[in-house]
Amino acid sequence: MVAAVVAHACEAAPAECCGILLGSEPRIVESVRARNLSDAVNRFLIDPRDHIAARREARTRNLQVVGFYHSHPHSGPTPSVTDIAEVTYDGCLYLIVSLVSEPAVRLFRMNREGPGELPLTVGSLLG
Repeated sequence: MVAAVVAHACEAAPAECCGILLGSEPRIVESVRARNLSDAVNRFLIDPRDHIAARREARTRNLQVVGFYHSHPHSGPTPSVTDIAEVTYDGCLYLIVSLVSEPAVRLFRMNREGPGELPLTVGSLLG
């Protein structure tokens, strides 16, 4: 799953990529690519049609949308001020991929109070 997200980030560079994370808390089992509707290189806006399709697909497989991912092609893998300000699902997971030197991936739980980093482990959080 992480490799698929990194590949998506590399393909989308120099623009940001974005997508949806499916699973059952606390496991992420799959990433689903979404179209980035933003015209800005350092922004992302998940296509609502992709978001709805991912939710429907998740339901048919007894999964949930547990979070989202996006890339930072020009900055580190930490939530930006904009990322934090635009959180719409309090408590969801955000996987961020940086492409500054070599790919670096970090996972956060995004809350209205701010992000909290989570361990990125294949056995416990990621399938």
